[in-house]
Amino acid sequence: MPSNYKISIPKFFLSVRFLSIVILVSCIVSYGSITSAYAQADSTAAAAPAGAAAAPASGAGQADGIPTDEAIISQGSAIFKNNCSVCHAIDAQVVGPALKGINQRRPLPWLSSFIRNSQKVIQGGDEYAVNLYNQFNKTVMPSFDFSDDEIKSVLGYIQSESNKVAAPVADAGGETPANGGAEGADADVSSTYLNIILIGLVIVLILILVVLLLIVTLLNRFVRQRNDLDEEDREYLDQKLDVQKTFKSPAFIGIITFIFLTIIVKVGIDGLYSIGMQQGYQPRQPIAFSHKLHAGQYEIACQYCHTGVMKAKSANIPSPNICMNCHTQIKTESPEIQKIYAAIDYNPEDQSYGTDTKPIEWVRVHNLPDLAYFNHSQHVQVAGLACETCHGDIREMEVVYQYSKLTMGWCINCHRETEVNYKDNAYYDKLIEVHNAENKKGTPMYVSDMGGLECSKCHY
Repeated sequence: MPSNYKISIPKFFLSVRFLSIVILVSCIVSYGSITSAYAQADSTAAAAPAGAAAAPASGAGQADGIPTDEAIISQGSAIFKNNCSVCHAIDAQVVGPALKGINQRRPLPWLSSFIRNSQKVIQGGDEYAVNLYNQFNKTVMPSFDFSDDEIKSVLGYIQSESNKVAAPVADAGGETPANGGAEGADADVSSTYLNIILIGLVIVLILILVVLLLIVTLLNRFVRQRNDLDEEDREYLDQKLDVQKTFKSPAFIGIITFIFLTIIVKVGIDGLYSIGMQQGYQPRQPIAFSHKLHAGQYEIACQYCHTGVMKAKSANIPSPNICMNCHTQIKTESPEIQKIYAAIDYNPEDQSYGTDTKPIEWVRVHNLPDLAYFNHSQHVQVAGLACETCHGDIREMEVVYQYSKLTMGWCINCHRETEVNYKDNAYYDKLIEVHNAENKKGTPMYVSDMGGLECSKCHY
């Protein structure tokens, strides 16, 4: 080292400390990123549905007339969930009997007649129908004006689900099925690798801290051995930390003041941006209604209660008569059900209705400003969006709350990022034809490409 080389001790040690802080912060950020990725992967794995049982072989039908084609079964699934699931389940008794194996218990012509008009079959003296009617407290099953193909599709769905319920989950040795076992093994392996990475990262962090401390200690000793240090440098090396002096120093006061003002400004800006936002809003309703029980456990389709969601601007609040489809027979002694009876002036003892009715004052959860137009049928029926897209997993909500922001920016981002689902949807035929003609690169069509960002779409 040249004899005329002069080192600035304060600047040198400040540089080392600054470098140490940068390295440490970088490691912490990396650790946080991997931890976040791990949590996301874990939640995704938990949310992924278990592997479904093998579907029946595709075909035009069986000897008993029940279809096995997957497309027809899918159609039957939609009809069943929108019309039948409120009273029936495949392997459990709800309002009506469990439907597992109904195709084997009754012939197709009998099932068709009973679905279309159960009371006509009962009044005709059919022994099976009469016994069923009496067994379930003479609960009247609604009549459905389904076509023959629609009834067959529903029965095909019931048969398909019955086969899944009957399929064994484990063999005699207690082992899980091959597919499920493979999926479980993959999940375990991925989790193990992530755990190893996290543990390794923690060890690296500890080693970096130790190395930094050693570097600072060695440099301190090395510099102290030099003979060309002036009094200022020597004084800097010998100085001890004075906490009181540090707290009173202009630099410390300036940093604290800057942080305090930054927090105040950030809170103020967040407050301004949150005006009119009700994300997380969870009002108390006049009657306790559990979506987790009805939509989750009993798998009642949203469209059964919110009848306008497929054909109207509003999804509408369910009317009490929808509740009474079940609760003339179920939990009639419940205090919450008694509130419904009081509102519609219903006497459960003689099953009669009076005239002293009054509305149930439900509290609206999802509110849009009057200046914004939103149409449920356009998004659900035409675009094919699931209710969970905007409302979250309603099936897990004991009390419903506003899941999404429902702000203009939130809607616009959705229109920018959502690809148009135009397959088997004649509504988009002309639009996709024009889009493909103008985009030779084959880029997908987003909602923004068909006017989804125009102001007049929502404000007019």
